[in-house]
Amino acid sequence: MVTATHEASHQLFRKHPEALTPVFDALGLPPPVKTDFHELSADVTEIRPMERRADTVLMFEPDMGEHFILAVEAQTKKDPDKANSWAYYVAYLRAKYDLPVLLVAVCRDRSTAAWAMGPFECAVGPWTTQVTRPFVLGPQTVPEVTDETVVVQQPALAALSAIVHSQSRRADAILETVARGLASFEPDITKYWFEVVEIGLESTPTRKNWRKLMQNVVTHFPGHGTLFEEKYLEGRAEGEATGEARGEARGILRVLEVRGLPLSDDVRRRVTTCTDLDRLNDWLDRSGTVERAEDLFAEEGPAA
Repeated sequence: MVTATHEASHQLFRKHPEALTPVFDALGLPPPVKTDFHELSADVTEIRPMERRADTVLMFEPDMGEHFILAVEAQTKKDPDKANSWAYYVAYLRAKYDLPVLLVAVCRDRSTAAWAMGPFECAVGPWTTQVTRPFVLGPQTVPEVTDETVVVQQPALAALSAIVHSQSRRADAILETVARGLASFEPDITKYWFEVVEIGLESTPTRKNWRKLMQNVVTHFPGHGTLFEEKYLEGRAEGEATGEARGEARGILRVLEVRGLPLSDDVRRRVTTCTDLDRLNDWLDRSGTVERAEDLFAEEGPAA
């Protein structure tokens, strides 16, 4: 099932493959550079009823060195069925692109990360035909980012650290460091990274702490109920209500004008500055029958 955590992982590695730095360090390769990657279709479905789809598939094509495919999967819990799915992804991508395939699993808790390391074997009796051993990005392999300088230099790695260490005893310290570091960027960049982390922290206690560190900005992940999105929608709703009130006010004044009733500056002010839709609806109903424009307010007393 596709969750917000899967979406955060997809967004992170698709747009910022430099977050794969721990993988490349372990492989003895130079740090990954974004320009060496391009995204491939994540659809690994053949002409058959069953649909299969990896979270993110990237091709690593440096100017010098080995080219290979990376299939990235976000895994929030142990799932015995993944042994079959992951073996299929690797075999399919290997056959399709004729390149080696590295399967990377992203896990937030240690037990899931330990399980995801495998190996997952396809064997008959003592004979093993195929072995799948994912490289796991989890608490054991991703560094705990507690230095703001690292956040500024490697925001993707910092975001990944905040997500995979969400259940660590140092989670709060990591979040605070990452938040302070991200706040040093331009507002739009800060907003983006804050939301990437929040989505990645779905269903964890640390998500509440992260929301306390966030500021009110427009959402990049519509439909997921982030703090940014809530504030954005509240503002939009207020804007829509204001627009509706202005429309009602124009309607009231127009009816009075068509009926030939004189409109004083005070009447215009009271109508155009009112934001209470129920009151405006009542005035609109009364505007067709009152003998004087001032009679709209007859039951409300003098203006303040």
